[in-house]
Amino acid sequence: MSSSPSAPSTALGGAAVWAAIAAPVRSFAQRRLVPLTGIATLLAIWHLAASSGAYTPDQLPSPAATMRAAVEAWRTGLLGHIGASLARFAGAYGAAVVLAVPLGLLLGLRRSLWRAVDPVVQVLRPISPIAWFPLAVLWLGIGNLPAIFIIFLAAFFPSLLATVGAVRRVDPQYLRVARNFGSTESQLVRTVVIPAAFPQIALGLHIALGSAWVYLVAGEMLGTRSGLGFLIVDARNFLRTDLILVGMAVIGLLGLAIDRSVSVLERRIQARWGVQDVAAP
Repeated sequence: MSSSPSAPSTALGGAAVWAAIAAPVRSFAQRRLVPLTGIATLLAIWHLAASSGAYTPDQLPSPAATMRAAVEAWRTGLLGHIGASLARFAGAYGAAVVLAVPLGLLLGLRRSLWRAVDPVVQVLRPISPIAWFPLAVLWLGIGNLPAIFIIFLAAFFPSLLATVGAVRRVDPQYLRVARNFGSTESQLVRTVVIPAAFPQIALGLHIALGSAWVYLVAGEMLGTRSGLGFLIVDARNFLRTDLILVGMAVIGLLGLAIDRSVSVLERRIQARWGVQDVAAP
């Protein structure tokens, strides 16, 4: 009789143990394994399409053939192309951010100045960076500078408009309170405007990052002799579809890595300023 009450407690204890074990396993699966299902599905569709007979191997190489081409590309200088693309991207995107963010802060705080500049920005912003190709070559020649110019244009306007919009959305009450405590204009910008506007500025910089990375390949088609864009064009000239797919895959994977790295950096900066990132997973 004395042993019967312990049975339910033993069952409850076992369930608690299993729940404690299952929780981290479920969390790991959601964070690590579930995202891989999308990649696995894409590879499966690619394999089925390549083996269906609808396309020749030259038109659509299989994933296995593309992997062999990736090994070949690695042995023949893929790392150098990656380094050249990253260097151009970092220089152009960095220059766009360094110019656009301070200018956006100024224009956001000076409404009359923004009213004068806004029409010019709205005229230039819709022009695709690709439309600048002839002028970029005419003005800057062939090589690195036209590519950097195209990437710069792709990043500049999203960064500028996001910064201006973020500053103009800062609660005016924050500014009044800071001024009542005797804050100077520079202190106001550093301690109130930038922290309050940072989430939206970061979102704009994130969008600009993706736009600049998209136009990286287009920019590198303007006569460069290195980079992932050059790799794709060169592979096209030799009818190497497998190498084209390698270049595309590397661009996608690097874009994913850059996006994740920037997201981590944003969350760390927001945590330092005490900003709650409601969109973070």
